Amino acid sequence: MSNLKIYLKAILIPLIVGGVVGLIISGFMDYNTLQKPFLSPPSIIFPIVWTILYTLMGISYGILETRGLVDSKINYIYYLQLIVNALWPIAFFVLKWRLFAFFWIILLDILIIKMIMQFYSKDKLAGLLQIPYLIWTLFASYLNLFVYLLNR
Repeated sequence: MSNLKIYLKAILIPLIVGGVVGLIISGFMDYNTLQKPFLSPPSIIFPIVWTILYTLMGISYGILETRGLVDSKINYIYYLQLIVNALWPIAFFVLKWRLFAFFWIILLDILIIKMIMQFYSKDKLAGLLQIPYLIWTLFASYLNLFVYLLNR
């Protein structure tokens, strides 16, 4: 497979997962009606940030795949974190399980750290490109916790 096709596939997978989740949760979004903590961004920011993060995720995976560095460990952590990521907004917005969603996003934070470490051990750039993802999910963890506390 050509490098272009590898990158295209690697970028499209997380974008499609994110898009499908966005469609699933679109009828359940109540972000604008919730009491929100200090530093809460406007709702328009979320799809922009997630599109960038999913693209970076795909680029990182594409770097590893084009260099023949993908193995079963990389695949496991990458797809596991993607699944956990996809289930968080369903718990938070569809099911309204805000406290559960907080613990779920902490699991996601841990998986992202593990993914960064594994990616970085194979290719520094592939690992470093995931730092914005970690920062954003840590910020989302803060938002999740305080939305729960303010809206009980």
